[in-house]
This record gives sequence, C-alpha cells and structure tokens, in this order.
Amino acid sequence: MSGVILHDYWRSSSAWRVRIGLNLAGVAYRRHPVDLLAGAQRDAAHLALNPQGLVPVLEIDGLRLTQSLAILDYLEETRGAGLLPSAPAARAAVRALAHAIAMDVQPVCNLRVARHAVSLGATMEGWMQHFIAPGLAAVEAMLPPEGAFCHGAAPGLAECCLVPQLYNARRWGVDLTAFPRLLAIEARCAALPAFAQAHAEALRPDPAP
Repeated sequence: MSGVILHDYWRSSSAWRVRIGLNLAGVAYRRHPVDLLAGAQRDAAHLALNPQGLVPVLEIDGLRLTQSLAILDYLEETRGAGLLPSAPAARAAVRALAHAIAMDVQPVCNLRVARHAVSLGATMEGWMQHFIAPGLAAVEAMLPPEGAFCHGAAPGLAECCLVPQLYNARRWGVDLTAFPRLLAIEARCAALPAFAQAHAEALRPDPAP
C-alpha cells in the first residue's frame, strides 16, 4: 500500500486538482476522505494536520503539505510531473491561467464564502454565476491562439485547475456555450486516465453528501 496519503473531499476543487497532479506524476496514493459537509475539517485530528481546517493535505516524503498549488509545485519539483513547460515565458503563461482560476475564481466561490454571502442576502446560484462566468471568460481569452490544451500538446497545471472549475460551473448553472475552447480542452482531458480517475463523480460517495 502506498505511503502517500491524500486527505481530501471528493468534490473539493482544491483536492481534485491535486488528485490530477498526482496521477499525472505517476504517484500512487491512498485517499483519506474528509467530510466537509459534516464539519470533519474542523475536528482536532484534521486541524493537527492543517491548522487552516482545509483540504487537501498531502502526506508525502515525511512531510505534510497543504495548499493545492504549493503541493503541485512540490510534485513538479520532486517528481518531474510535467505540469509546466520548460521555457520561463511559457511557464509564466501557464501559471497565469492556473492562478486565474485557483486564486481569483475559486476562492470567492468557496462554500464558506458563498454561504456567508447567502446569509447577507445573495442567492447561492446568483453568487456563483456572478463570479464563475466572467472568470472563465477571462481564461478563454488568455489561451494561446493554437494548441490542443492550455499550452501545447499535453495537459498540465492549468488543466488541473480548469477541469474542476468547469464541473463547478455546471453544478451552479453557468452557461458554458461561450467557452468552446475550454470545453474542447476539457473533453480531451476527460479521455485521459489521469483525469478520469481523479474526477469527482468517479469518487462520489453512496449516498453522496
């Protein structure tokens, strides 16, 4: 059994992108589900792993790593995961796409933030749609003019962030017809085992929370 443990929640965008990264890097791991809806992330045992009370937490190489992009950077640096191109300018472009999703869109659509917005009078669907649609529009516009994926002929860091975000967009009723290139990239990713095995629906509990 693998000594690498991923503490995650099946539908967490942050944990999902790490699952993809682990698969792309060829790192075998064991999942330890953390039920966010039940508040398990606030249990003392989980807070001992991550004082932020968030997922994912990756136990690897005697370390406990948190923050999905930091974990993906670690996999790139220690496992040669192939998440970034070699040229500095291209690496910056791919990071910009990933950050546009993981740092700009996803944080304001985090369930904690959205629930607080609802408590102040917003609707959950309205809040999500307000931020996700413009965020995806920007990412579509940031793509290079050609390429099967976000950069070149293979998926990487940007796709790790994109695929979970498109899933969440559908979950909240965002119209995706204006993003044909993003949908084409998503379809290509779906055909790859690294993405299919990491997909939330492949890990949905029964019954799903």
